[in-house]
Amino acid sequence: MTSAETIELFDRRAWRLHRERAARSGCVDFLHAEVAERLVDRLEDVSRQFHVVLDLGVHNGALSRALARRPGMEWVVAADPSLGFLACHDGIRLAANPDLVPFRDGSFELIVSALALHWVGDLPGALVQLRRVLKPGGLFLAAMFGGSTLVELRTVLLEAELIEEAGASPRVSPAADLADVAALLLRTGFAMPVADAEKITVTYPNALALMRDLRGMGETNALAVRRRTPLRRQTLARAAALYAERFSRPDGRIPATFEILCLTGWAPDARRGR
Repeated sequence: MTSAETIELFDRRAWRLHRERAARSGCVDFLHAEVAERLVDRLEDVSRQFHVVLDLGVHNGALSRALARRPGMEWVVAADPSLGFLACHDGIRLAANPDLVPFRDGSFELIVSALALHWVGDLPGALVQLRRVLKPGGLFLAAMFGGSTLVELRTVLLEAELIEEAGASPRVSPAADLADVAALLLRTGFAMPVADAEKITVTYPNALALMRDLRGMGETNALAVRRRTPLRRQTLARAAALYAERFSRPDGRIPATFEILCLTGWAPDARRGR
């Protein structure tokens, strides 16, 4: 499969419009804020200071604002395809897609990304670009959704469509597995690569509330091969009933699983022995 074919996995315009809609509606940001906090906590284990930082996929700016409070921080560059999300950031802003990183070699000492890279069609290509724009000895730190994210929703939507429409279309984006991401960091030239996974479980009163939150996050379906018509009412009702039947907790609420893959790697630097 060629790189161009891989990139076509997602509809970039649809993804941007979903993020614009989320920004206009006030943005559901609790999950991004939680992940941003966890990434900043990981930086506490790194003794050096970073002066020039790229926040790739800035969303509502939670990660940029947390980074700006760190000692030694001088410039935080926010990049996102959504102008609405960029408006949440007070510093340097650039409309850019994570698939195409428009910076010179060695531009940043630190690159961070919270829940954006799972929308990249060519992840190996994006990682190569990110390593390129890091200064020697620079750090890459990112979090992205992993393969078991929304496994419950994926299961019931597939079954509901099969029952109600005698066929199914992809409704939830595929996501990378931990082992694949760890291997990619090494393959794309990062030194001391580390990848690990955490799971965050959020409960909802019903499946419709979950879907509303996904829409408010800007995380709805943007697959290039997605069906362009919305779910039929009976299919949606069937999916909600199946979700409650299969996964409901004793208190009647349903869980939604978000697997968070955390990626860390350094740009090689002969002077530091990396």
